[in-house]
Amino acid sequence: MTLSAVIPTLNAARVLAPTLSAMGAADEIVVADGGSSDGTLDIARRLAATALTAPRGRGVQLAAGAQAARGDWLLFLHADTVLAAGWRKEAQTFMTDASNAERAGVFRFALDDQAPEARRLEKAVAWRTRVLGLPYGDQGLLMARPFYEGLGGFRPLPLMEDVDLVRRIGRSRIVPLATEAVTSAERWRRDGWHRRSARNLACLSLYFAGVPPRLIQRLYG
Repeated sequence: MTLSAVIPTLNAARVLAPTLSAMGAADEIVVADGGSSDGTLDIARRLAATALTAPRGRGVQLAAGAQAARGDWLLFLHADTVLAAGWRKEAQTFMTDASNAERAGVFRFALDDQAPEARRLEKAVAWRTRVLGLPYGDQGLLMARPFYEGLGGFRPLPLMEDVDLVRRIGRSRIVPLATEAVTSAERWRRDGWHRRSARNLACLSLYFAGVPPRLIQRLYG
């Protein structure tokens, strides 16, 4: 039973190396790049990842990476998210449990910042994952290839591609895992903790209200 990690990138040279280094326990790493100009692909190849170029857009890139990957199981992960040590052991336990053939595992959201706002956001995401079945894309998504393909995979959306897939998976089939997925807090530090969180919530609300993702992208930036 093999596991392929699929990572979409766009000018991710500053953050990609730690992410790939932590993924050494994967059987295969596929980096699907949307046209980087900063050496992202060089870093990917240097760290033994399979690098491919796809049209820009996270949904399109994730779909392309999944198609190129050869593993029985797929782990979708953002370029600025580092899985804590021991992640493969927990992933292996999840994958070998037959009851998870049509479920998706998500890791525990964490931020690389000591600010109180970071801890509050982590608690909010844990609640959102547990109660609403809506994990952040930063938490990773672990699922069997047949399940992923049966759901239709990632759609070519410029934004909300993770929410779109998670809704098709369904709340009852989302399984929280204990391992931390430590994500860069740079976006929150740059934009402001409250402002960034409010913008994320606004985007999610607009999506559920039926606003097309291409229009939401203008707000998200």
